[in-house]
Formats: sequence, structure tokens, C-alpha cells
Amino acid sequence: MPSRRERLRAEASQEIKAIALRLMTEGGPAAISLRAIAREMGMTAGALYGYYATRDDLINALIAEVYSSLADAEEAARDAVPEGDPVGRVLAVGEAFRHWAIGRPEEFQLIYGDPVPGYEAPEGGAAAEAEHRACAVLTGLVAAAWPQAQNLLSDSDYAWSDFEPGFAAVIKESFPDLPPAAVALAMRVWGRMHGLVALEVYGHLRPQVRDPAKLYRAELLDLTTTLGLASPTKRPT
Repeated sequence: MPSRRERLRAEASQEIKAIALRLMTEGGPAAISLRAIAREMGMTAGALYGYYATRDDLINALIAEVYSSLADAEEAARDAVPEGDPVGRVLAVGEAFRHWAIGRPEEFQLIYGDPVPGYEAPEGGAAAEAEHRACAVLTGLVAAAWPQAQNLLSDSDYAWSDFEPGFAAVIKESFPDLPPAAVALAMRVWGRMHGLVALEVYGHLRPQVRDPAKLYRAELLDLTTTLGLASPTKRPT
């Protein structure tokens, strides 16, 4: 069991990150400031540096935690549906992504919105492992559908040289049998899922659409057709 001191330190660290996210929501990425956080917590800036030596260290911790939260949500949604129901898995992961994003808009904006001015990510990214987990969920869905999907593609002229070398290496390690065309398809699927969710999070759908959830589910159902998992006339409602 952690000691009382360790528990208090963990609680303070979580409070620091919560305030940082709120400051970003209220004033944009540039509003994240260690001095501003210290003032809100009634601490000196020097005391705060005992938790995070620099603002970049704090942002790195935030990004890692946010990606882990997203990966946890997607993995739980996927694993709640049997492997024998690939359509259900696509719908479950897609819905989990949307629910996570609209429930945590400030966290969504941190990893998918405008970059924090002056922030320099460490080599390999701030949260490479957690980011790869989130990526692997979607890539895994496409890998499972690939035997059907590949027959529907009109353009499969992709090579590993079309991707950034580090990204290609990670995919090859996790999915050694997946061809470059399937990776390109996974990127397109992610773009379609992400697009409507981003419009909703940033408030661009509500003026035109009464029920963004209905629109998004229609997009997910269309994706199952694109992946060769369901025909337009035999899709779940």
C-alpha cells in the first residue's frame, strides 16, 4: 500500500493535471502555465517544480494519461463484443471513441487539437506506448476485416515507403502479416471516425444536426460496408 505521503503526492499531481486541462479549455493551449497552476493551488512555483520540473514535463504526463484513458475505453468496448461479431466490434469501438471524446472535450483537444505553443515533445512522442495501444485497436479491426475488405478496394497500390518509417516499423511488429494497403485503409477508417467526432466536439454540428449520435452511427454502419463486413441491405439497426 502506498504511504500517506505518496497518496498525497499522487492526489496533488492529479489536481495539477486537472487544473492544467481546465486552463487549456478556458484559454487555449497557451494558457497552460506552471505559475498559474501554482497560484490556484496556493503553492509556490518552486513547490510545483517538485512535481513537474518544466511545463513540457507536465504536458508529457497529460498526453500520456489522456492516450491511456482513450486506449482503455476502446479496448474495453472491443473486448465486450465477441471476436465472431466483427460488425459489432467496429460499432462498439466507434461509439466508445465518440463517447470518450464528447465526455472529455478538453482531453480530446489536447491530443487532437492545436499544439501547445512552445511545447517540444520528446523523441518518439510524449506517450508512444499509449498512443500505439489506441492505434492498435483500430488497426486490429481492419486486420480482422482485411480478407473481405481487400476485394472491395479499387486502389491498393501502397508500399511501406508511403508511411513514416517509425510508424511502419510499429505496425509491422504488431501486425506482421498486414500489407501496406490495409494500413492505408485503417488510416482512412480512422479519419472518417475522427472527422465527425471532431466537428461535434468543436461545436460545428449542433447548428445543423439535431442528433449527432444518429449521424455518427450511420457513418459507422457505412464503414462496416466499406470493410466488407455488412451489405447495405443487411446491416444492424
